[in-house]
Amino acid sequence: MIEQIVVSVPSQGLHSITGVISERISRLFSGQDGLCTLFIQHTSASLLIQENYDDSARLDLEHWLNRLVPEHDPLYTHTLEGSDDMPAHIKASLTATSLSIPIISGRLALGSWQGIYLWEHRHAASNRKIIMHIGN
Repeated sequence: MIEQIVVSVPSQGLHSITGVISERISRLFSGQDGLCTLFIQHTSASLLIQENYDDSARLDLEHWLNRLVPEHDPLYTHTLEGSDDMPAHIKASLTATSLSIPIISGRLALGSWQGIYLWEHRHAASNRKIIMHIGN
């Protein structure tokens, strides 16, 4: 089973999509075991499983990656789409564009403090497309 999910994000940062994914799985794959694969169809955003309890972990990750891959680096030649575009491509290459999560009895087998995040690397609001494949 394959579905496309469109997620609207207001800005750069980690945005929880756990609820959206969980709702689709419970509706489409109720009570079954299987595997959920998520794939983001963009080169300037990524997917991540990370702590969902303390927001400081999310903020620390965002700050750390922004420090690691700064904007306005004079080495960048891909600058046509703005100062955040090439750093967004680098950030996406360092993180994940797909995730696989087991489904047990119709529920994502995430740990107690784990959530699924769309990591938007551009500053502007965006609609991001995620392909969700569920199989058993």
